Amino acid sequence: MTMNLYTAILERDGNLPVSLCPELDIASQGKTVEEATANLKEAVELFLETADPSEIERRMHSPILATTFEAARG
Repeated sequence: MTMNLYTAILERDGNLPVSLCPELDIASQGKTVEEATANLKEAVELFLETADPSEIERRMHSPILATTFEAARG
């Protein structure tokens, strides 16, 4: 089994944390950040186990680069 590293981006939708794997465009949610992340991992693993290899390649994005920046407001 090959292990790969994926990104989890989390944000709140109301009171629930939502997690997104931008490399594969897969999202999930949970009652806690930990649950949302675990659910995302499960969704990604299920997708990778069942999807056609061409679908995986079609969805796969370049590695995600993230940074922060300041912006003036008002």
